[in-house]
Amino acid sequence: MNAVLDRVMEHAELLESDGPVSEELGRVSDEVAAVLRESGVIRMLQPRDFGGFESHPTEFLRTAYEIGQRNGAAGWITGVVGVHPHELAQGDPRMQREIWGEDPDTWVASPYAPMGRARPVEGGYVFNGRWPFSSGTDHCRWVMIGGLITDQEGNVTDRETIHFVIPRDDYEILHDSWDVIGLRGTGSKDIVVKDAFVPEHRLIRTNPVTDGSAGSVAGRDAPLYSMPRNVVFSGAVTTATIALAQGTLAAYVRWTRERSSRFGSASRDPFQLSVLAPAAADIDASIGHVLHDMDRAFDIVSSGRLLTLSERAAIRRNQVSASHRAAAAADEIFKVSGGSQLHARNPMQRMWRDCQSALHHVQNYAGPLYQAYGMNYFGGEMPAAVKV
Repeated sequence: MNAVLDRVMEHAELLESDGPVSEELGRVSDEVAAVLRESGVIRMLQPRDFGGFESHPTEFLRTAYEIGQRNGAAGWITGVVGVHPHELAQGDPRMQREIWGEDPDTWVASPYAPMGRARPVEGGYVFNGRWPFSSGTDHCRWVMIGGLITDQEGNVTDRETIHFVIPRDDYEILHDSWDVIGLRGTGSKDIVVKDAFVPEHRLIRTNPVTDGSAGSVAGRDAPLYSMPRNVVFSGAVTTATIALAQGTLAAYVRWTRERSSRFGSASRDPFQLSVLAPAAADIDASIGHVLHDMDRAFDIVSSGRLLTLSERAAIRRNQVSASHRAAAAADEIFKVSGGSQLHARNPMQRMWRDCQSALHHVQNYAGPLYQAYGMNYFGGEMPAAVKV
């Protein structure tokens, strides 16, 4: 029983009708953000002692999937913003109290790219940088962003990416920075930090959260916090991508039921049907593969063992493959949907654009991940730039 999903689905009609509204706004609408907030979906991976549910990660992904196939932007925000509590729970308790102590529904944005530079000072760091792709940032009051530590002259002294957690007063959102062809409704705007002081307790080192060991160090004994960060975060991005493919398919089916062409009823056209069947199969196979892997990974950490590097690499291989398989299926059905689906008023074109755009997320970038998997499989060393 998934009470969060039940609460979300009470607003299914709003989610479905809101797509063009959020796209026009260039961010998720306030009405949809309220649905996500009030349902508790962003708290599913949040620790119980700060108002969260500590849900099974597969349950979280299933919820994001149901949201995303109805409203692509909302599904993307659910996956990206909703996964952040998983990592924050493995940080310093003082930081967690600052974020959730007064309001457990406080949302935290990202991105993680190590574009910032942090100069050590007494008690912490002075931090500067600019980052693109801060999804859902208009509805967030904190941000968790990547950077590297430097010396006093600005030379990088440590290549490990650090995540710096910063309140809304300490960064600027560039509202005119998000003018894109897909995922417009996600509001993934640029943010800028200028000479912000970040105390030591608001830093998260990424190596321990990558291998799954940070949770136990932080005193989190729930299996959820032994799940490797990249497996969970990338799983959320993959699920949001597949949901967009499923949304494209659903729009195609609704249109095809009523469509007639020179060949007669489209729902009886053998050429339409020959495209529909493999597309539906590939999308089902994609989400099934992702959820199966998440179940398997959770079973492993529940037994008291961390995932090995090879296991993590195989899961990431499957995730990126699932994203591309589902997006390819969406592409095939869009090709036979007819010229009318090019009109902006029709939802299929928006879902299709969003799905193809989702492949540009770094977690869906297949080549480096496949190379890293192959290097590990044959006993070589993974490229340092690839994290699994």
